[in-house]
Amino acid sequence: MKNGSTLYSLMKMTWMEAKLFLREPVGTFFTIIFPLIYLILFGSISGNEPSPISAGRGTIETAIPSLTAMIICITGLIAITITITSYREKGILRRLRTTPVSPLIVLGAQLIVVFVMTALGMLLLIAVGMLFYQVRFAGNMLSLLAGFTLSSLSFFGIGFILAGALPSFRAAQIIGNVLIYPMVFLSGTFFPIEMFPPAIQKVANFVPLTYVVNLLRGLWFGEPWRDHLLDVGVLAGMLVVGVVVSVKVFRWE
Repeated sequence: MKNGSTLYSLMKMTWMEAKLFLREPVGTFFTIIFPLIYLILFGSISGNEPSPISAGRGTIETAIPSLTAMIICITGLIAITITITSYREKGILRRLRTTPVSPLIVLGAQLIVVFVMTALGMLLLIAVGMLFYQVRFAGNMLSLLAGFTLSSLSFFGIGFILAGALPSFRAAQIIGNVLIYPMVFLSGTFFPIEMFPPAIQKVANFVPLTYVVNLLRGLWFGEPWRDHLLDVGVLAGMLVVGVVVSVKVFRWE
């Protein structure tokens, strides 16, 4: 009976968090609309023609996994961090501790909603690419989903670390944006890392988002997992560190 009650509470909280997410224009814009704008911009410039910048692959085919990586970065470092710090600052988490609803249910609901919205952002990119730009998917969908899940959870772990360590909603906004912009531009999201000067390429090796871009692009084009052991190892390590550290630093009030 208790398990059924917990599941019901999780479902109710997830539904509420989903509605709150969709009512927040900034989160919805940067998760769903903003990446589509970039995709259409790329498409209007060159369509899906093979490009030397993309190693002879279609521009849109290369852009979809890269923009998916950007969505993962934004939801992990902005959506989770801002929501949890806002709840703490407003005393919502503290009040929930005095009710039968466990704060862990709130965190679980938040995790589910952010994951689903991130996946929705990726699916919309794929749908637009296939409908309007004749994008071809050369990989395995289950394999891509596994890579997407690992990438998402690794960045969500960073988000929970920031949510536990940062003191306020405002600080979460500032730090999140400070982290996102260098990651997006240095990770090869918009331009392949091979185009960067050697010194910048070395810096890119220390940018976590680089490994998401590499993994998702590789899986999108049908490359085997064994070609991306470094990417998988880095992201798995980020996930483990994220879980361990967030448990240590997380504060309910």
